[in-house]
Amino acid sequence: MTTTIPAARCFGDGDPLYEAYHDTEWGVAVHGEAALLERIALEGFQSGLSWITVLRKRPAFREVFLDFEPERVAALGPDDVERLLGDARIIRNRQKIEATIGNARAVLALHDAGRTLDELFWSFAPAPREQRVAAWDVVPASTPESVALAKALKKEGFRFFGPTTAYAAMQACGLVDDHLATCPVVTARQPGGSES
Repeated sequence: MTTTIPAARCFGDGDPLYEAYHDTEWGVAVHGEAALLERIALEGFQSGLSWITVLRKRPAFREVFLDFEPERVAALGPDDVERLLGDARIIRNRQKIEATIGNARAVLALHDAGRTLDELFWSFAPAPREQRVAAWDVVPASTPESVALAKALKKEGFRFFGPTTAYAAMQACGLVDDHLATCPVVTARQPGGSES
């Protein structure tokens, strides 16, 4: 009798929270101002840390940043920054906290100009790859599109969002689908897989 060893996920195997994020969120299209502001903020907070650290703190981030509703986050002031710096449930980094508030204000400035973060963000989605990558060592850290996205957001007043962070956000928000060819999420979509 032959035992089939299930293919490994792209990341997250062994941690239920990480597995759920990989299987149900990563690479799935994200739209809406609050949802995109959250992803931009969390990718910024992740810089220099592991993504699982951010995932574990995500409920607290959502609470303290008011579900990332741009109007509410933009209204936070210096006293709120000091309060958040004392909250051990989140990543306490002044620059990242201030950037999140500033980025919410940048979203409102886009709205004042008759634009949306959703439209701007998604305008940098590249054409899908012709073939899935087979290994992580060929997945880029940044692309011309992520460089352009970071530059465009910087021009609009966004902070803590360079080309590498932009590419991670593009992966997380479904602008690119970097699930590896052997990933169970991909193989389940193929004929004979478990997804319909």
